[in-house]
Amino acid sequence: MEVTQLLLNAQSIDGTVRKHAEENLKLFQSQNLAGFLLSLAGELANDEKPVDSRKLAGLVLKNALDAKEQHRKYELVQRWLSLDMATKTQIRAFLLKTLSSPVPDVRSTASQVIAKVAGIELPQNQWPELVGSLLSNIHQLPAHVKQATLETLGYLCEEVSPDVVEQEHVNKILTAVVQGMNAAEGNNDVRLAATRALYMALGFAQANFNNDMERDYIMRVVCEATLSPEVKIRQAAFECLVSIASTYYEKLAHYMQDIFNITAKAVREDDESVALQAIEFWSSICDEEIDILEEYGGEFTGDSDVPCFYFTKQALPALVPLLLETLLKQEEDQDLDEGAWNIAMAGGTCLGLVARAVGDDIVPHVMPFIEEKISKPDWREREAATYAFGSILEGPSPDKLMTIVNAALTFMLNALTKDPSNHVKDTTAWTLGRIFEFLHGSTIETPIITQANCQQIITVLIQTMKDAPNVAEKACGALYFLAQGYEDIGPNSPLTPFFQEIIQSLLAVAHREDATESRLRTAAYEALNEVVRCSTDETSAMVLQLVPVIMLELHNTLEGEKLSSDEREKQNELQGLLCGCLQVIIQKLGSEPTKYVFMQHADQMMGLFLRVFGCKSATAHEEAMLAIGALAYAAGPDFAKYMPEFYKYLEMGLQNFEEYQVCAVTVGVIGDICRALEDKILPYCDGIMTQLLKDLSSNQLHRSVKPPIFSCFGDIALAIGENFEKYINYSMPMLQSAAELSAHASGADDEMTEYTNSLRNGILEAYSGIFQGFKNSPKTQLLIPYAPHILQFLDSIYMEKDMDEVVMKTAIGVLGDLADTLGSHVGGLIQQSVSSKEFLNECLSSDDHTIKEAAEWAKHAITRAISV
Repeated sequence: MEVTQLLLNAQSIDGTVRKHAEENLKLFQSQNLAGFLLSLAGELANDEKPVDSRKLAGLVLKNALDAKEQHRKYELVQRWLSLDMATKTQIRAFLLKTLSSPVPDVRSTASQVIAKVAGIELPQNQWPELVGSLLSNIHQLPAHVKQATLETLGYLCEEVSPDVVEQEHVNKILTAVVQGMNAAEGNNDVRLAATRALYMALGFAQANFNNDMERDYIMRVVCEATLSPEVKIRQAAFECLVSIASTYYEKLAHYMQDIFNITAKAVREDDESVALQAIEFWSSICDEEIDILEEYGGEFTGDSDVPCFYFTKQALPALVPLLLETLLKQEEDQDLDEGAWNIAMAGGTCLGLVARAVGDDIVPHVMPFIEEKISKPDWREREAATYAFGSILEGPSPDKLMTIVNAALTFMLNALTKDPSNHVKDTTAWTLGRIFEFLHGSTIETPIITQANCQQIITVLIQTMKDAPNVAEKACGALYFLAQGYEDIGPNSPLTPFFQEIIQSLLAVAHREDATESRLRTAAYEALNEVVRCSTDETSAMVLQLVPVIMLELHNTLEGEKLSSDEREKQNELQGLLCGCLQVIIQKLGSEPTKYVFMQHADQMMGLFLRVFGCKSATAHEEAMLAIGALAYAAGPDFAKYMPEFYKYLEMGLQNFEEYQVCAVTVGVIGDICRALEDKILPYCDGIMTQLLKDLSSNQLHRSVKPPIFSCFGDIALAIGENFEKYINYSMPMLQSAAELSAHASGADDEMTEYTNSLRNGILEAYSGIFQGFKNSPKTQLLIPYAPHILQFLDSIYMEKDMDEVVMKTAIGVLGDLADTLGSHVGGLIQQSVSSKEFLNECLSSDDHTIKEAAEWAKHAITRAISV
């Protein structure tokens, strides 16, 4: 059967025909990859073929070049690179030819495939002529080909990193794109494709934005495009401005007045899709300024790298009224739709960011609006005033807000019980939650919640939990933050007299018929957990009474009759919540004086957790695993009796690459069990270590799980001491190669730097655990051969100058452990290392007292090692 028919059959409504065609396509792909890809590209390029077969051909071709999972993507890239040159050249020619097809969908698919091929080939210095051939005579092309070419250039910029495209090509791409955006370009499809392409290409334009003339030109064209008669072009142009706000913040001063006028007009008059992007521009500016002010603590010297231009502060008098107007444009049912996003919500979100960027200065700009609208007969005005108030509670200082909040509290509690509008009650409950989150707690000097009003607050919240699900959910959230504020209260909590009533009300909410709406059940359990977590010893007897109640609930979810997939999903979510609840209770009661009574429930509880592993739900597995970790910590050496039964689930967790969060949590729980069992874990170590080493060598496991696996080596070594000897030959080379990788992996971007630091920290925790585990053992000499490499690793991460404080503390600790465990064997080596001098001195003078303490200890250990 020819490929056209196969592709059409693969879209058939007849299941049997479809399945047969899909199997044949897979067979063709596995037996003859080159022929398969070539025939797909030929199908895509052939204007005489049906549109449906061509579109699917392009999609299958794209999926043969890329995948979400890293390991799969790597395989596909290798396969493409191993194809012979003649095949690749033919496929490329077909793809470029397709850009001139009269069918828009087919052209668009070809654009994406070309970008995928470029993403693989350009970094390998293959297909170097691509950019040139796309750009040659672009302005003489018919409009539809020009549009497809610009779309391709956009996708190409999205796929490849800026360092693989020469600046000369970047200049040409930007020139073509910006000319395509120009008002002189008569065709709207071309202008739209060009504007979207610029959005993707902005990351490439660093050098161009540094050049005043080029920057002026780009900014002028973008601002002109925001005034296009075509709504999609205006939206795309504002999206460019949003991206420029975060990428080139420091270059914007010259344009801000014009941009303010353009954004204000769009917010007031334009289509919602455009207005949302115009608000997003100001949200991005606020984000940038919040980051700068946080990073530099607001103290700028003349030579500060990233000065803050205080654009938000300068725009306040005009920006705040603009945002307040948007709050009155609510949609009737926005509170009932979890994914809702509209101009009023965007305006409120932006107002909250403005408050964080400018602090106290926002208050006088917002208060008149609140005072004028809060009691108006129209619900929209009351809701907007409440939303404005809730939005500005994070940012200004407590002193600035206290008087206002105290005055507003009674009013809001009243509104929660008496206001006829569901919207107003929803926003009022949310605002109360924000008051408790930001203005209540041990750090606040004048408490908002006093003996005089505590009773009323709790009564109103409990009553509000019986309201409509969306309002009740916000009331649970408010109670969550109310409890959290009493976390460090000491032996007597103001919530103690109401504890029983609060717990019963939250359980009643969780059992409501409509508890699955508006995340209500989840919010109720989250609040319950927080109330328990922040409770004091006074209420431990009541928490103890809660244990059998929650266990029975969990038991009931496991006695499953056959459920529909929707019901099962809700059931699994409930299991996760109940395991989470038990985890908090275990942490609360698992130590003296309640430990003895509480541990009588342990066997039954463990039995329930193991049954949860029989259900197919990653979330429930994760929560059950975490609860078992807490139980191990509480039970200590007694946990050994559960290991024979539990071990197989540990192994299953470590093998769960698909749901890598489950794998990561399992690794953490092994650490908990090591601390609980110490050398009683020895019988299980062969199996655990084998699986951990497998996990590390797998390219299928998500990279975020690898750092905790290294830390886990350290936990195991600490638990079993010199018995770790048999794993040294396997674990040390793994640690060494990861160390080499992480020492020089810095500087790519923030995400990579963060990952590199977590990897370094995991490796260092492993070394630390191994040294401490072997201390005072005759077998310490086994570690001596590894000392030079470890010192070299410490030196190289010190020289990179990009480690965070966590790594700094662990690294100086490892230096101390090395000296402490190996003593005079390594004295000479340590003296030659940079770490023992410059790094140590830097840590000794650190402001962070934990780093300083670790450094002082390391200094003593080094002195002892050298003096022997």
